[in-house]
Amino acid sequence: MKNPTRSFFDIYSHNFLRVAIAAPHVHLAAPLKNATEIARLHALATKDGAALVLFPELSLSGYSLDDLHQQDALLGSVLEALSLLLDETSSNPCILIVGAPLRLQGRLFNCAVLISSGRILGIVPKSYVPNYREFYEKRQFAAARDALSDTVTCLGHEIPFGAGIIFRDRLNQDFCVHAEICEDVWTPIPPSSYAALAGATILVNLSASNITIGKSAYRRQLALAQSAKTISAYLYSGAGSGESTSDLAWDGHTIVCENGEILAESKRFSDKSQLVFADIDLDRLTQERARMTSLVDCATDHGQRLREIRIIPFSFSPSDHIFHLKRNIERFPFVPTDKTRRDDRCYEAYNIQVSGLVQRLRAAGVIKVVIGVSGGLDSSHALIVAARAMDRLGLPRQNVLAYTMPGYATSAATHTNALDLMKALRVSLGEIDVRPSCKQMFKDIAHPFASGKKLYDVTFENVQAGERTNHLFRLANHHSALVVGTGDLSELALGWCTYGVGDHMSHYNVNASVPKTLIRYLIEWVADHKEVKAETARVLRKILSSRISPELIPGEAADGPSQDTEEAIGPYDLHDFSLYYITRRGYIPSKVIFLATHAWANDLPFHSNDTPYGITDILKWQRVFLERFFLKSQFKRSAIPNGPKVGSGGSLSPRGDWRAPSDNMADPWLKGLDSAADWIRDSL
Repeated sequence: MKNPTRSFFDIYSHNFLRVAIAAPHVHLAAPLKNATEIARLHALATKDGAALVLFPELSLSGYSLDDLHQQDALLGSVLEALSLLLDETSSNPCILIVGAPLRLQGRLFNCAVLISSGRILGIVPKSYVPNYREFYEKRQFAAARDALSDTVTCLGHEIPFGAGIIFRDRLNQDFCVHAEICEDVWTPIPPSSYAALAGATILVNLSASNITIGKSAYRRQLALAQSAKTISAYLYSGAGSGESTSDLAWDGHTIVCENGEILAESKRFSDKSQLVFADIDLDRLTQERARMTSLVDCATDHGQRLREIRIIPFSFSPSDHIFHLKRNIERFPFVPTDKTRRDDRCYEAYNIQVSGLVQRLRAAGVIKVVIGVSGGLDSSHALIVAARAMDRLGLPRQNVLAYTMPGYATSAATHTNALDLMKALRVSLGEIDVRPSCKQMFKDIAHPFASGKKLYDVTFENVQAGERTNHLFRLANHHSALVVGTGDLSELALGWCTYGVGDHMSHYNVNASVPKTLIRYLIEWVADHKEVKAETARVLRKILSSRISPELIPGEAADGPSQDTEEAIGPYDLHDFSLYYITRRGYIPSKVIFLATHAWANDLPFHSNDTPYGITDILKWQRVFLERFFLKSQFKRSAIPNGPKVGSGGSLSPRGDWRAPSDNMADPWLKGLDSAADWIRDSL
């Protein structure tokens, strides 16, 4: 929602939270020197807009001191250093989380100290103290379970103490922090698991963790898994240069994870202090948690334990506007930028489609399919899937009965592409000119086109779509076959399909949950990875260069489509972006627009992209998407054929990820869009 005190382009206006992890060069047994470096790094992070800065385990003293931790001189110096940090941060609300050995209640604890605005918010002792292999911490430290009370006196103040504490921002309830220490996350049930069930969204781990061969990969697995299982941001800090290398080595490994994804990671084995930043999307975490009913059930199962967790309030508000988002916003959220990941996704998507069709044919006892091939992206990919399904079933590709069905606006280019692709794939090729049956329909319904008038209205378009589908279904009856659908997820979202016919209806739609932006890459992947022969790949690359068009209205073009879909309804680049963030994430229009500006906008003073879209384009096509998606097309999605869910971006099947009334209104989204437009105007 609009925050009138902050710019629209400020990351904190859209529930992002900047965090930083420091891997300082440590001075062993020199707490005051360490405090000075910690204060310097904290100030740098604050200057860059951070709301929280995390430091490693025992970072005030150094981790590798062994029995020196029990020396009064060292422990006294740690308290002096802690007092120095309170003075240095007295005017700074950014949370500082630092590791310190503290003698409390007559015991020595390995602690995380949380500081804000010169005040200690709480002290969290380590829950699980290791005593195996190279670790002998029980020789020096007690565990959290050994505490005698839930408060301690430190530097003259009564301070909340214990592992069961979470820290929540008064102004933003989604900013909720829990701290655990190193070994805690290596256990079967980390303390942070309970904290997440109790509402903590930012889980931090102060670690030392020496480095051995292969250990860094396991750390990543731990952090990724914990962030995914708890639907949280998990921040892991590791000790680095300056620690003793008498028997161990250190790499300063820091990781920021969000719901199973790595957002940022340090350069390991650095000789200098490092700061690693990331911007956490709190909306993503709270939205996903609200959907994940099993998370709520798990919390209920552990209700007694969760009721014992204390909540400590604090207040944070960034003083300056923060315009540069420190996270990558993919322009194509359905398509990874990284080629290896993209290839993996295409491999899985393609094989999900093929496997889905194979199972449907087996279950139906059908050995033939009928498909209409226009020479466009969607039908071309569906044809490839159908041909591969026959291979998997051990049936001849001639069992794919493929038809090109030219109409009043079919171009020579797409017609040729369709024929060439069918020939290259060695499927059964057929051609049916639908104009005679369309002409009869125009005559039957007394449409002016039947009497020679060039009225190219919606009826004119849909008669052609209907006749094509009618032929396909009757051909399926005639050949005891199944009609394979070709329409994609993006067209379903926009309602860009003729109800009951055209791309809307089939017996089984292999493309139903594949967005248009992914279809392109799937075809490229098929062509590049020798899933088809060279001749087929050549035709596919030619098809990829064609404009997207329904080819229903005649025009002046002699050899290419006369209609351009994206000129009519907008670019699929932007529509797929909106589709992902509105349906998969549930974001409000202002946040979708904010993200789109980072990914696409080419005309903002603080960041600009090399794309054809400016902020005006983003606003314009967002409105088209919202109106078409929420007002005009749900009735089509409520009556779609079966098809496999392909990606984590979801599907729009009423039997799957998206269930909504066909007669809903769009007021909240359109009002939100209008408000965002005003906010943008006021912010520029």
